[in-house]
Amino acid sequence: MISALNEIGITSYMITSTGITIVLCVLAIFAGRHMQMIPRGLQNIAEVSVEKLQNFFIGVMGEYAGRKYFPLVATLFIYILFCNYSGLIPMSGHLPGLAAPTSSINFPLGMALIVFFFTIIVGIRENRGPKYFKFLFKPIPFLFPIMLLEQLVHPVSLTIRLYGNIFGEESVISALNNLVPLGVPIVMMALSVLMGLIQALVFSLLAGIYVAEASHPVDGELHDDNVCALPS
Repeated sequence: MISALNEIGITSYMITSTGITIVLCVLAIFAGRHMQMIPRGLQNIAEVSVEKLQNFFIGVMGEYAGRKYFPLVATLFIYILFCNYSGLIPMSGHLPGLAAPTSSINFPLGMALIVFFFTIIVGIRENRGPKYFKFLFKPIPFLFPIMLLEQLVHPVSLTIRLYGNIFGEESVISALNNLVPLGVPIVMMALSVLMGLIQALVFSLLAGIYVAEASHPVDGELHDDNVCALPS
């Protein structure tokens, strides 16, 4: 079955990412069923998690952008986190149909392009038209090539950072498994739990910053918003 899917271009990365999507959708459905004033069980876990994430991203993106575009950055964080952790499942990367999606460059590139085009859409929407692109000519028009290059570097940076770290981490664990079957690989897998969380957070954090910057009107501050700028 898996080999037949591979022949038509469906890879283990795609199968795993689809499975993760289904799992997250099922969890969301069960967490949202029979909503109660005093949350319990899965509803309580979901509400606390969402509240903590929202407070974090509001602190980074500002009140306006943090609340309006929270669904995107939160979804990126949760989805990437699950994709990263799928690489910790025994035989991941070796068992057909099971491989961490973020260890394939196509997956981080796809999400980085989503962030890139979404940022442009936000900029155009918040500035009510193409005047959003005026920022490319500031502070002086002479800097246009540099400003344009900076924007084009964003998706490349997001892609390479996520792919490089996850692929490198899995390669190291695989090599250690071959050299030292016991002990050391377990320690590396424990560190991978922290690394997977950090990489998901960094990707969504940078995405949030890009979106928040795009939500600022180029002709002045129309929103009571504070954005923490981080390097690209």
